[in-house]
Amino acid sequence: MQKENEKTTETAVMTAMAQFLSDIWFEDEIRDQPEQMAEIFDAILVTEVGDYQDLRIKMINCSNTIKTLVKALEPFSDLEIRKAYQKMLTA
Repeated sequence: MQKENEKTTETAVMTAMAQFLSDIWFEDEIRDQPEQMAEIFDAILVTEVGDYQDLRIKMINCSNTIKTLVKALEPFSDLEIRKAYQKMLTA
């Protein structure tokens, strides 16, 4: 990441975000990750390591982030999402 107040263009940022979202959406089954993360976190939370509050907060934040992404893209088909990414990447 660049430091604050350095010159960049909004389209460059949006293109980078579109590429990032495209990469994670189509390379991993991201729709299944909230449940997978919950299963992993549940297993960790019953251990001594899971009793560490900062770790719990980080796990909850990660889970919430991925749930938000999945929810935001849920109404759209993979084809619609792919077309939107391609449009942004070529803009």
